[in-house]
Amino acid sequence: MLTYLSIIITAIFVNNIVFAQFLGICPFIGVSKKLDSATGMGMAVAFVMALSTLATWLLQHYVLVPLGLGYLQTIVFILVIAILVQMLEIMLKKIAPALYAALGVFLPLITTNCAVLGVAIIVAQKDMPLLQSVVYAVATAAGFSLALVIMAGIRQQLEISDVPRPMRGVPIALITAGLLAMAFMGFSGIKI
Repeated sequence: MLTYLSIIITAIFVNNIVFAQFLGICPFIGVSKKLDSATGMGMAVAFVMALSTLATWLLQHYVLVPLGLGYLQTIVFILVIAILVQMLEIMLKKIAPALYAALGVFLPLITTNCAVLGVAIIVAQKDMPLLQSVVYAVATAAGFSLALVIMAGIRQQLEISDVPRPMRGVPIALITAGLLAMAFMGFSGIKI
């Protein structure tokens, strides 16, 4: 139980996929303008990340490694992620058209979100057991969602704040993201 708790805390805070590993920056900056779209993107990435980690783990251990096809790992993982994103897109279009419209171009970009692929590859490289892999994926998705929601809340506040004209929009968002990354790196301790 302690192992799973440490995986969860580490993936969310200490080794946050956005703030410590700097993966998934494109949707982080693009979708973090509004809290509702950030929450929706976080849930969409969580869904894809959990299912893709499960599917890629199974493919890695039961197809690629036994058949000596490890060199196809990245291509197979990208294909699995692309299929899952297409399924998600179809489901969101039917179930939540407003969220589908709010996510816009960033929804198909989950396919190329390096955070999703990064988790699948990290799990394969560390040769984690299946349950630990899924827990790691869900916790990493929670960390990604936390980063999106925090940034969206700050950006909404910045919209109504008195920010100097040259710093409005993307410049202040990038500065804020850098400050958040430094704050999250504090969870891992200071290394000199």
